[in-house]
Amino acid sequence: MFVYYNQKGIGDVLLFPIKNSEKVTFESFNDVVKIIDENTNEVVGYNVFHASNYFTDLSDGKIKLTEELLATIRKAFGQNNLNDPLDLDLSPKFVVGYVNEIQPHENADKLRLCQVDVGNEQLQIVCGAPNVDQGQKVVVAKVGAIMPSGLEIKPTKLRGVDSCGMICSQKELGLPNAPKEKGIYVLPADREVGNEFQF
Repeated sequence: MFVYYNQKGIGDVLLFPIKNSEKVTFESFNDVVKIIDENTNEVVGYNVFHASNYFTDLSDGKIKLTEELLATIRKAFGQNNLNDPLDLDLSPKFVVGYVNEIQPHENADKLRLCQVDVGNEQLQIVCGAPNVDQGQKVVVAKVGAIMPSGLEIKPTKLRGVDSCGMICSQKELGLPNAPKEKGIYVLPADREVGNEFQF
């Protein structure tokens, strides 16, 4: 999970997206604005204005959300009379996976059912990439990951079969010089399964 800061482009504001939403409303708590989904009433993010008053060493771009930074954000919330607990799962959402097994999808010729080891668990992921194969190291976007496109990865059913995550292509990961052909990003064999994938 990341927060974002762009002083030249936006100003002295820390952007803290949590989930995607198409229609939002806002609540203001002095320097903190809480962003809420109008349909579900879920909190989908926060903006912290005058961010340099609360955070030291802010650099432009995306900033990895650590427990230390989260503690500073909680403190900033408290100073602005906002008592949201911010109980967030900060475990990596983009990890190196190993494709243990592949089976045909019973309801779709172009989809395959993959069993993928991500270190601490095995995920069932439905994948339509033509180059996915057993024995590959791949990039897995786990449930809760936000793709560069803004897509949030959620548990879903694809043609009636459960899928918990996504095996990613270079294009989906927003990597520079990504190939135009369809296909997942196959990693070198020396990558450690379960490690966070570094963009």
